[in-house]
Amino acid sequence: MSAFHLAPAVADAFPDTLIALVTAGGLRGGEPWPHTVTALAALEQQLADGTWRPADESDPRIGSWHTAYRSFGTNPRRVRPSVDALGRRLARKGSLPRINPAVDSYNAVSVRHGLPAGAFDLDRVDGDVVIRRADGTESFTPLGEPDTVERPKSGEIVYADATGILTRHWNHRDAHRTRVTEDTAHAVFVLETLHATRDGDLLKVAADELQGLLAPHAEHTNVRYLGPARPTATA
Repeated sequence: MSAFHLAPAVADAFPDTLIALVTAGGLRGGEPWPHTVTALAALEQQLADGTWRPADESDPRIGSWHTAYRSFGTNPRRVRPSVDALGRRLARKGSLPRINPAVDSYNAVSVRHGLPAGAFDLDRVDGDVVIRRADGTESFTPLGEPDTVERPKSGEIVYADATGILTRHWNHRDAHRTRVTEDTAHAVFVLETLHATRDGDLLKVAADELQGLLAPHAEHTNVRYLGPARPTATA
């Protein structure tokens, strides 16, 4: 069991932040997930029909992340928030990547609702996780690049545990060490907004939708929320 903490400096800089932590235990990633398959296919069909398009940087849900990235020194058009990059890929290719059922589930929910999402294998997390500013000395190994070591810039917002950095640029990319695979049994899925007063209800709808995709393939699931008013939650 890990606790997630929103550092005071991040809460002060982004006082309307709200983060949903959707936890699933006893995941069975090797079995068919038909509802996730259907969710992905429906998005792709809506895009093909012209009845829906993913949010882009002109949408305030994405634009707010671009503003946040610039505030900690990241160019969001070079290093895009995860939901922005995923939506652009979907719009360009007409399909979303198929990674594994759990990852495919949060990707579908993320792009449908225009909210960044990520996930951590809790059995690979070392202690508590803090959303904080990097100090410039930590190391990060990007997802899919196990032999690469990066140094997040001082002031960059990251998720970090006792061993190292779990995300870069807040939600641009997850770490290889805590990636969710088909064999992951215990995971936490993260959905985020910087504007809870505007998008808090949307975030809760998205969290419920993700929980609904996970629950048939898990022994138990729950949803908790993290923000300046409640800066610690247990996953």
